[in-house]
Amino acid sequence: MRKSAAIIKPGERYLILLKPYSSIASLPPIPSSLDSEPADLSAQLLSILTRPNWQKHPSLIKLLPYLTPSHVSSLFAFNLDPQTALNFFNWIAHRPGFKHNVHSYSSMLNVLILARSLRLAEKIRISMINACRSIEDVLFVLQVFREMNAADGQLKFEPTLRCYNTILMILSKFLLIDEMKSVYLELLHNNISPNIYTFNAMVNGYCKIGNVIEAELYVSKIVQAGLHPDTFTYTSLILGHCRNKDVGNAYKVFLIMPQKGCQRNEVSYTNLIHGLCEAGRINEALKLFIDMTQDNCCPTVRTYTVLIHALCGSGRKVEALNLFNGMKEKGCEPNVHTYTVLIDCLCKENKIDEARKMLSEMLEKGLIPTVVTYNALIDGCCKQEMIDDAFEILDLMESNNCGPNTRTYNELICGLCKKRKVHKAMALLNKMLELKLSPSLITYNSLIHGQCKVNDLESAYRLLSLMNENGLVPDEWTYSVFIDTLCKEGRVEEAGTLFDSIKAKGVKANEVIYTALINGYCKVGKIDVGHSLLERMLNDACSPNSCTYNVLIEGLCKKKKMKEASSLVAKMLTMGVKPTVVTYTILIGEMLKDGAFDHALEVFNHMVSIGYQPDVCTYTALLHAYFSLGMFEEVDYVIAKMNEESILPDLVTYTVLIGGYARLGLTSRAFDFLKCMVDARFTPSLCTLSILIKNLSHENQMKETRSEIGSDSVDIADVWKTLEYENVLELFEKMVEHGCTIDVSLYGAVIAGFCQARQLEEARRLVHHMKERGMSPSEDIYNSLLDCCCQMGVYTEAVRLVDAMVENGLLPLLESYKLLVCGLFIEGSNEKAKAVFSGLLSCGYNYDELVWKVLIDGLLKMDLVDKCLELLDIMEEKGCQPNLLTYSMLMERLERTENN
Repeated sequence: MRKSAAIIKPGERYLILLKPYSSIASLPPIPSSLDSEPADLSAQLLSILTRPNWQKHPSLIKLLPYLTPSHVSSLFAFNLDPQTALNFFNWIAHRPGFKHNVHSYSSMLNVLILARSLRLAEKIRISMINACRSIEDVLFVLQVFREMNAADGQLKFEPTLRCYNTILMILSKFLLIDEMKSVYLELLHNNISPNIYTFNAMVNGYCKIGNVIEAELYVSKIVQAGLHPDTFTYTSLILGHCRNKDVGNAYKVFLIMPQKGCQRNEVSYTNLIHGLCEAGRINEALKLFIDMTQDNCCPTVRTYTVLIHALCGSGRKVEALNLFNGMKEKGCEPNVHTYTVLIDCLCKENKIDEARKMLSEMLEKGLIPTVVTYNALIDGCCKQEMIDDAFEILDLMESNNCGPNTRTYNELICGLCKKRKVHKAMALLNKMLELKLSPSLITYNSLIHGQCKVNDLESAYRLLSLMNENGLVPDEWTYSVFIDTLCKEGRVEEAGTLFDSIKAKGVKANEVIYTALINGYCKVGKIDVGHSLLERMLNDACSPNSCTYNVLIEGLCKKKKMKEASSLVAKMLTMGVKPTVVTYTILIGEMLKDGAFDHALEVFNHMVSIGYQPDVCTYTALLHAYFSLGMFEEVDYVIAKMNEESILPDLVTYTVLIGGYARLGLTSRAFDFLKCMVDARFTPSLCTLSILIKNLSHENQMKETRSEIGSDSVDIADVWKTLEYENVLELFEKMVEHGCTIDVSLYGAVIAGFCQARQLEEARRLVHHMKERGMSPSEDIYNSLLDCCCQMGVYTEAVRLVDAMVENGLLPLLESYKLLVCGLFIEGSNEKAKAVFSGLLSCGYNYDELVWKVLIDGLLKMDLVDKCLELLDIMEEKGCQPNLLTYSMLMERLERTENN
């Protein structure tokens, strides 16, 4: 814990104040102008304060912007005249932007005690206690408090009852209950008689942690002392019962208050309203809110905020907004917490624009958003994949001097991983460490999930090692990601081995892990193993959910075991698990594929009859089946039904609709849905674009019959290998005719198609085309071009692209960097390779990931050991040190490569 210069050890702590005034002679001269924080600022300040009329000294005004509470503490160490010290202390407290902290109060307190100005010292001591803003502050003040009480002679300053009561209340506020009990015992030891405020502080402290039994002991002490419990006492007891989730007893206390002659106040009502809301009894809370006027109580901002929070949490947003508007009409201004609750609610409903407007309203009113406010917005943006908007909020947050915390970065990391921008997420891990923020289990789980999402299981395992190295224990969610990824890669036996090992690691498999593994075995056709895992799951007291049964049902359907699949649906019900829309959609989809339309319709109608609303997946399965048989009327019926039920098409639905109409030669209808797709902010897939381009080509050449146009087979790779720039312009022209907007994302999709087919020249031409129309290539477009250049060995252009990206603040994918650096070394361009690598070190990449992907997975896999060591030397020269564990991984791989 930090210690003030004035409070180190008894006998030493005040020596620093006894320096002779002659020490002033050695002070540095006062500078005439200040461009940066001056050196020895406290000493310069002392030089000013020893002069007459120091308040008007021009140099003081220049020093003022740089003064902090720590400078004040240092100043008082120079044995400044007590009256001058007090005058300066009070003067600077009124300067805009300056606020004393517990340390500057402590220093002033020491000066006054030595001067034996004890009446003034008592006021400063009370102010010091009330200035506590953190647990660290409270513990520091408690140490000061005790040392002054234990000191001898002129250094001793015994606490008064008021001082004891104030410190008891601050200990209660920060839930430091053990310390509170110790201070109470010290009070008794010093033969000071507690009063009602002392007992109330103790009652309040215990009630805040829900320890009503202990609180009631102090209520009995109130009576024993000949005092009477008051409104504060009973209000604390209401709080205590509510914290124990015992609203019934809280209500009893609330009801007896008038009988005991105690007037209920706003806090009494608010505590009980909060307890009711926590218990889900919101309507009762609202009634109590209305009844407040019977006791002449007006709802406070906290009363409104508690109710708004409860209404938002139960999906009653309209009522919450009405209450919010009502409080403003009644002159109760919302505070930061009120706005934060609503912003969080709007973000959870994906209404980001409305949430940002509310943030602007806050700022206009002069309210300062907290990290919780900003985090709610950042989380909302990330969940909507609005990553650029999330980083805008981060910039705004930092510009308003609100420091991000671990949760802020966790949300950004999760958002980036969701968008497959794992290299950027890993770079944020660097940023966290720079800001002294400790990555949490959530941080590593998100990054592991991100690496798995881009099919880099090796790096995910490396992150697991780093996680263990940092003292974090992997949980069931960590292992669920690994097991799910292994299964998706078809490595089910490895997944099974990992599954068998986690019990020894103290991790109990949850339903997510079991479901992922069952799904993996079903996907490779091992339904029997899936069934045995279900039985094991039940034996392990892990309850299967609908997802677990759904993967087994889907596996059985794919094996054409429809009877067994239906039986499993029945078994779900006997196990107390209700089938979901997904369950029925799986059955309907498989029946439609088999042409069993009557059976599919029966299941569909049964699903609707028992109260299930078909979702977008159900309707998409129907559309796919109807298109395959050319059943236009049925397609139109499904589309109309979706509109009627307000079910919005997703990316797959649009792909089915566009592909279905295009294959049938109904090009105009296909483009109509393409417009709807683009308007809904979906980017057409390469498959969709391929179908449209092929369809246009057939139409223009007039060489294909309608039946040939309707062929289901579209070889995407073949389309893009033969596609030309002019074909794309024709596609764009057709899209514009149908009202589509050609934006950067659409250009990006087409350029990605060209790049995957190694059609670099066509991709270049399209980039030029978009630039002519005032659009700048996105990071994804640059990365597509860069990857294409590296795959084709066009390294000179790849280097130029990297330079352009870095210049525009964009981060190339490390996979491309790996190909580029290795390619340059292989072709003999050693200096250029080293220059490229040296440049990327200043781009903010995570050094561990850089070593994993460029040095280990790149150079060492190609047996370029010497080149790897050269690049490692560059990293060390630039002070770019990877984690020791990563360094060990590298050394181990180097040794293995050299031995081989």
